[in-house]
Amino acid sequence: PASLCSRLLSNTPRTFFEGTVKPVIVVGARVRSPRARAAVIKLVEATGMPVAVMPNAKGNFPENHPNFIGVFWVNISTPFCGETITIADRYIFVGPMFNDVSTVGFTHPILRDRLLEVAYTHVSVGSEGFYGNVLMEDFLEAAISAIPPNSKALHNYQAMVVAPGKPLRSAPGTPIRTNITYKHIEDMLQQHYALLSDAGDCWFNATYLKLPEGVPYESQMQYASIGWSVGAALGLAAAYGKKRRVVAFIGDGAFQMTAQEVSTMVRYGFNPLLFIMNNGGYTVEVEIHDGPYNVINNWDYRKLMHAFDPEGARSWSAQVRTEEELEAAIKEATGPMSERTCMIEVILDKDDCSRSLLEFGTRLAFQSANAAQIAC
Repeated sequence: PASLCSRLLSNTPRTFFEGTVKPVIVVGARVRSPRARAAVIKLVEATGMPVAVMPNAKGNFPENHPNFIGVFWVNISTPFCGETITIADRYIFVGPMFNDVSTVGFTHPILRDRLLEVAYTHVSVGSEGFYGNVLMEDFLEAAISAIPPNSKALHNYQAMVVAPGKPLRSAPGTPIRTNITYKHIEDMLQQHYALLSDAGDCWFNATYLKLPEGVPYESQMQYASIGWSVGAALGLAAAYGKKRRVVAFIGDGAFQMTAQEVSTMVRYGFNPLLFIMNNGGYTVEVEIHDGPYNVINNWDYRKLMHAFDPEGARSWSAQVRTEEELEAAIKEATGPMSERTCMIEVILDKDDCSRSLLEFGTRLAFQSANAAQIAC
């Protein structure tokens, strides 16, 4: 209840934030309701604190806001964001979901005594106390006028941040790379799109995309279920109808789990744009624990669309191997074929992956090895 929030906040900010130098705000995956999102924006603007999102919360805070500093994902955060969060002496986490993926194997250096956690139905204040039956929205709205302003961490971030570079254009005929692929994907994004990413290297590359204002983003990091995004793309396409176009990033291994859902997209005339990142296997598993079981049977994904749409009137597909071919395919998929179910298969080298995946795989592999030794 709001009255309980008022009593809770009457003393908490004065004691918990007393003497604080660099407080920050981090938005989590449970900040879903419009009321909660609006309250977070007001809290950020009232306090002047920098705000980041957890990787499973991308899209829950506008990325064009002047206080937005990026994605906090422990050691694979966006540039200068991780440093800003971890050196803070107080952090307000709103609606977080702490799991092995969002914390990179539970290696995040978040200290409990510095943490104000605003969950969906409770609030915990450092090591001082736990308060149940407090709704997230009620607490956030009450906190806007109660938490003292402090923009020191934002100023520090702005002093050290450097604008990220972009990969140079490839020579004609050069095999396409992952970073080139996502550069062109970012350039094509529009405000009426809705994005989603499957588990694997798509997570990392899609997480670092700069979203246009208002573009929703969905990913599944609670169970890391590969293949989730194909059915999710179908669901989003049905929900949004003509309001938004769904754009999905899916690995080839993930796609093989739930490929038949594309048939339903074609059947109902939905127009998602599916990027199939074909590197010949389960690349994320290769970086955690390699073996022959990570190599999969290769499909001709472009021709698969013919099986779903024999007449070719409701779908379109392309296979690309170079930057020029990708540009041409995107132009076609976002132009004359934009009302159809579109699929672009991107042929990538099996070892072409993001730096973040290498870091992530190394940490999880180390964690697994340690757990095995302890069990022995």
